[in-house]
Amino acid sequence: MKNLEEPQLNRSMKSRHLMMLSLGGVIGTGLFLNVGYTINQAGPGGALVGYLIGGLILYMVMTCLGELAVYMPVTGSFQKYASRYISPSAGFSLGWMYFVGSAATAGVEFTAAGILMKHWFPETPVWIWCAVFMVLLFALNALTTKGFAEAEFWFASIKVIAVLAFIVIGAAAIIGWIPLDGKPTPHLTNLAPSGLFPAGIAIVFITMMNVIFSYQGSELVGIAAGETENPEKNIPKAIRTILFRIVVFYIASIVVLSAIFPSSELGLMQSPFVTLMELAGVPYAASIMNFVILTAILSVGNSCLYASTRLLWSMANDGMAPSVFGRLTKRKVPLNALIFTMAFSLLSLLTSVMEADAVFVLLMSIAAIAVTISWMGIATSQLLFRRRYLKQGGKLEDLQYRVKFYPLVPLTCISFCLIILIFLAFDPSQRIGLGYGIGFFAACMIFYKVRLEKKHIADGTLTVEPAEVNQ
Repeated sequence: MKNLEEPQLNRSMKSRHLMMLSLGGVIGTGLFLNVGYTINQAGPGGALVGYLIGGLILYMVMTCLGELAVYMPVTGSFQKYASRYISPSAGFSLGWMYFVGSAATAGVEFTAAGILMKHWFPETPVWIWCAVFMVLLFALNALTTKGFAEAEFWFASIKVIAVLAFIVIGAAAIIGWIPLDGKPTPHLTNLAPSGLFPAGIAIVFITMMNVIFSYQGSELVGIAAGETENPEKNIPKAIRTILFRIVVFYIASIVVLSAIFPSSELGLMQSPFVTLMELAGVPYAASIMNFVILTAILSVGNSCLYASTRLLWSMANDGMAPSVFGRLTKRKVPLNALIFTMAFSLLSLLTSVMEADAVFVLLMSIAAIAVTISWMGIATSQLLFRRRYLKQGGKLEDLQYRVKFYPLVPLTCISFCLIILIFLAFDPSQRIGLGYGIGFFAACMIFYKVRLEKKHIADGTLTVEPAEVNQ
């Protein structure tokens, strides 16, 4: 295991924190709202195929990240790996693209949380609740890493319990053990072969952005590597657990929803989780699920805030962001980076005065495109890392966690991600997001080449070759 030279954050995250941090970033809006939208667009079969393909891509990304994060457990990991093994300009572009997407997503989650509070307090303006939740999560992140991790553990735990309860209740309703108000026992009639792919198989590739958006956040394992106890032990354990739970939760939820509701009844702005609980006669179903979705949204916002802050802090220490963001408090918290991230997230509150579903699709596309490009960067970094590691005389048995079937895994991952991006060009609703994403990435590459490269070469901060391997 090798540490890159950098100021150190506290390694106070335990295995349970790391696992729930990644689950918290994944089980949120993507599951409670986006799954229904995907089923509506692609049909039950298309949704299942899409999320299974997405699970395969996620597995490849996580194993590539695992090899790098165990060998070099540093905060802001995949941005550093891209800078070191691809090029500094690639690392700069990936870092800023992920930061903008993650920070903006945090602001959107705060807005959504404020809107949900109108269920209980219809007379209170949304912005007041947004401010309350921002102050709460800011305080949790500003105090200590342990405080943030503990809050995320409980946020994510509530979501996991709720999803498990939903799957059990849904399965009981499918076979007739729990009657649904106004609906006959569905059994599996909605999953008849004739209705699996109502829009054809090609729609699966177009809706893959929905899948990637749902799975984003799993890469937080790498970002949190620099604050994790015993990373060589806890990171592989978290990766194995997260992959299994994420895929099972999503696939099981799709089967339950598809069996109970025709795809035409599912959409974006009404959570099918709430609808099912109400039909099943669960007491106070709307309030219970509203609370669960609220914690889910706050959990995602918490994870995004953490990821953006740590990534900005890491880039500041590499000269890729203003140095003021690289300072730590006495508690080893990057407070300046946190303040900037929170201020940046405030811009997303403008979404509350725009058409919600259109904003959701656009922001989902931009965030998913940023994540897709980041996943390609992770796979490319691992591909080049292993090549240089062996060239320098490193031995495979010395890697405490390594990718199997190299180089097939990283090459397949890169190919899948590239195909998904190409298919977006054929979807008018997501084409604009693709243009923004690629344009921003290209602008970052040009900015680095024009403004920062010569400076970094002159002051010696430009790192192109990898650190020496452990002998």
